[in-house]
Parts: sequence; structure tokens; C-alpha cells
Amino acid sequence: MSQDWTGRTVEATVGPVAHGGHCVARVDGRVVFVRHALPGERVLARVTEDNGKSFCRADAVQVLAPSPDRVEPPCPVAGPGLCGGCDWQHASGPAQRELKARVVEEQLRRLAGLDVPVTVEPLSGGLLRWRTRVRFVADGDGNAGLRAHRSHRVVPLQDCPITVRPAVDAVLPHSWSEGDEIEATEDADGEVHVRRLPSRTRRQRPEQLRGGIAVQRAAGRDWKLDAHGFWQVHPQAADAFAQVVREWADASPGARAWDLYAGVGLFASVLAEQVGPKGRVLAVESGRRAVADGRENLAGMRQVRWRCGQVEHVLRQRTDTPQVVVLDPPRKGAGRVVVEAVATAGPDRVVYVACDPAALARDVAIFGEHGYRLDKLRAFDAFPMTHHVECVALLRRA
Repeated sequence: MSQDWTGRTVEATVGPVAHGGHCVARVDGRVVFVRHALPGERVLARVTEDNGKSFCRADAVQVLAPSPDRVEPPCPVAGPGLCGGCDWQHASGPAQRELKARVVEEQLRRLAGLDVPVTVEPLSGGLLRWRTRVRFVADGDGNAGLRAHRSHRVVPLQDCPITVRPAVDAVLPHSWSEGDEIEATEDADGEVHVRRLPSRTRRQRPEQLRGGIAVQRAAGRDWKLDAHGFWQVHPQAADAFAQVVREWADASPGARAWDLYAGVGLFASVLAEQVGPKGRVLAVESGRRAVADGRENLAGMRQVRWRCGQVEHVLRQRTDTPQVVVLDPPRKGAGRVVVEAVATAGPDRVVYVACDPAALARDVAIFGEHGYRLDKLRAFDAFPMTHHVECVALLRRA
């Protein structure tokens, strides 16, 4: 177990998919997390990382017995040791969604003790040219690209097939200073916004090179917001999630509702329509710019009350009982403090929007400790070619 396998090539039969864009294999009693492979394949895998524990990480460098789900990756730098932006370009679209479904099921079973069948639903538009927001980084020669998997090394790019063409063309043909990070966003009107974040060694402020205020459309509204603030990456995602929240929140006229981690208020707008002018919606968001944008976009909805601050801090001061709570936390999840505060408030329903299935499962387990059961779950392939999957869960008080 103490031997360092880094650089060693091993033959392995690949087992089930695991959370994080790899599959599990076992070699000489050790677990090997293999990228660029698919379940059931027999591969030669080169070990890329070994910290001396019971597992190591590897890349499949030769496929000896391919899966019928294997396809040729559309990007030439999607292979071993190259760009780390995608995980499943070597799998067909249906196979990618099946892999993600198995991951969500496994996380709920392992972390929440729940056996829930999961289907990952595609969003319209296909597997390529869906990414409307991207951050490139410049290498020592001034070429923009993306980092290799689990590395700071920059892989220069001629194209990024999952990113919309206008965002690619606004950055990749140009020369930059080493270490620059360049953010590009295409909004709903087709305008591309570009911001340069200079290398930290130069101690310069971010520079807006193009645009700055994006127009987005979702939930039957136009939104104007900071082009580089939070908004869903897939052009169909925000509206799809808002529709599910609308259906499952089902807030009554005159009721109270909370939108936690509210961003610019996408879900708060849905709740405000449901509770009407006699209801109240508390929107909590820690980002000052997002709160300012949210207040401006929802200025006509006086039933929405904004609080700028950390969710856990704001909830300590609340004594009201909401009928429904919408949670859309960052990738790490809401966590025990927030979940317990929500459960203590006693809403009838909680609609949880999650971008990480492990975080979702951990929080669902905590809700379960406080009498809430998982009633419904939908999963969406909002990040094709990557291992990421978006879930929306409905929890009801038992």
C-alpha cells in the first residue's frame, strides 16, 4: 500500500461510475479511479496521482475492449493528460445521462439511505455549443486555454466545442499576458461580454473589455444583471428550473415564502407571483451586486423583501413560518446549520435546487432527521460532456 504507483501502467477491467467523472477499478487490492474509461471496458491505465492511500487516480491510455457506448470525442484535447474541462466526451449522449443518473442514485443511497430511481433529462440544444459562460486562462506564451485535470497547467485551445462560438471567438484568437483569466459571457440577446482578470502577481483590477450588463430571459421576464455574476450556464436551464420550482412550490395567495441563496431573484419572482401582493417573499443573498440587480429587476414586486448577508446569519433572526422555502445553495450545499434553521421554521415544503448530488444527499439526510421526506426528484443534463448534473428535489414535512 505504501508503494507509489505514479507513472505505472496497469491493466484493469473498469467497474461502475463514481462521482467526479471517473469509474472505479480494482488492481492488486487497490481502488483505481480511472478517467477516460466507461463501465465494463478493459483498459491500460496510467497512474497520474498516488498519495499512498488505498486508492490512486489514473487515465485510460489504451482501450483493449471498448464499451458499445464509446464514441470519438469531438474535441481533440479531451483525452488523457489534456484539457480537464470535460469528463464524458468519449460517451454517447444517452450513456452520459445514464452515468449521471447512476451517480445521483448512488449518492442518495450512500449518504441519505434512500433508494430513488433517477432519470436525467436532456435540455434542448444537444451536447455541444451550450456553454454561454466560460473562464479561460493564458499560458506563458499568451495563448488562452483551460487547465488540465487537477492541475494548474494550461492547455492552449483553438476551439472549445461545448462553448458558444461568439464567446470562443472573443477570446481564443487574441494574445494575453501570462496568468490572465478571461471571462466571456454570451447573453440572451447574443451580446458577448468580456472581462480580464489580471494575474494576481500584477495586482491590477479586473478590466471590462466588452459589455458588462447582460440581458437574460427566464420565468417570463427579462433580466438585466452583471454579465459575470451568477446565472445558469446552459441557455435553457434557468427557465427549466423556474418551471419546476413554480410547480412544486405552489405557494398560496397571501402566504409567506423564502428564497435562500436567491442570486438576482429568479425563484423569488416565481414565488412572488404565487403569493401575490398580500404575501411576502424573503430573498436572501450574500452578493451585494446580485442583491442590487435583484432589487432593480423586481422593483415592481413589493412583496419581495431583500436581505443581503450569509443565509445562516439572516435565518438566526427570523421567527416567521414560511409556507414554502426554495434553496439554491452553492456546490458545497446548504449544510447542517442552514438545513436545521429551515426545518425549525417548519415550512410545509422545501424545493431544493442542487448542482452537486453529494451535497444534495447530505442535506436531504439532515432534513430527514427533522421529519422531512424526499417526495419528488428531477435531474437535468444542464452540463453535457461534463460529470456535473443539476437536480431539483421536493421535500415535504412528514
